[in-house]
Amino acid sequence: MAEMMRAVEISEPGGPEVLKVVERSRPDPAQGQVVIKVAYAGVNRPDALQRAGAYAPPKGASDLPGLEAAGEIVALGAGVTGLAVGDLVCALLPGGGYAEYVATPAAHCLPVPTGMNLKAAACLPETFFTVWSNVFMRGGLKAGERFLVHGGSSGIGTTAIQLAKAFGARVFTTAGSSEKCNACLELGAERAVNYREEDFVEVLRAEGGANLILDMVGGNYIPRNIKTLANDGRLVQIAFLAGPKVELNFAQIMTRRLQITGSTLRPQSDLAKARIAQELREAVWPLLDTGQIAPVMDSEFPLEAAAAAHTRMESSGHIGKIVLKVG
Repeated sequence: MAEMMRAVEISEPGGPEVLKVVERSRPDPAQGQVVIKVAYAGVNRPDALQRAGAYAPPKGASDLPGLEAAGEIVALGAGVTGLAVGDLVCALLPGGGYAEYVATPAAHCLPVPTGMNLKAAACLPETFFTVWSNVFMRGGLKAGERFLVHGGSSGIGTTAIQLAKAFGARVFTTAGSSEKCNACLELGAERAVNYREEDFVEVLRAEGGANLILDMVGGNYIPRNIKTLANDGRLVQIAFLAGPKVELNFAQIMTRRLQITGSTLRPQSDLAKARIAQELREAVWPLLDTGQIAPVMDSEFPLEAAAAAHTRMESSGHIGKIVLKVG
């Protein structure tokens, strides 16, 4: 392995233009870690938040952006078992994915699904860890329940639609154009609401209300989500694209026995992420191996064009996942 590597760093907080290609020292694996030679890295909203100075890396994590990647294991740290140099994996990362090499806990690596290329595999970890932990582990979605996911054409949305459908839920979603709504329907949504033309509250209430909502919008969606929930319904909040503050009447939460929860993935402990990985390996990876579900791809950019990839993501014109070709 080379001692140096190409990487994209955040030169200062700001817009996409602050992403710069630099030379960095290659990371070495710590205890329990592996080093991956990155073929592709996924591009996600938290990367843009970090770039803007609004999402600092956890203590000890790389300052480089990039929370998921796929590639070949090239080094093992002490204590690593079950993996070998040469294995092809996709992995959830604490940071550092926008680089030719990255170190990550071995327990956060998953095998590349059968028949899937590394480009597609790089799209799995961040969204699948997020959706599985919030919709199923935290939200408790069950077969037959009415599930609403906002932003259905996003990486999170396309993943949530497919997983919820695969496990027997009735899936509803929102999106901002007829093209995006059609994409959601093709993935298995029963109803896709164009939020520019219809009110999702009315649509879901006509169906009896949502048993579970996954929301990354926040802002004025929060009270509307509460109205949308059926009695005993659950709201899981994972981001606040429209802001985290809102006035809310909590009396309805008591009288209708509602639950509001939420989480962020990156700050969780290595052990918590390892538990999510194990559940994914057992419950979800067989669906990927057989092709029953698959990541939805939007576009690919070279590592040097990370700024253009961020511009594409922040335009909200994409459907599915954006990746950087690294190796």
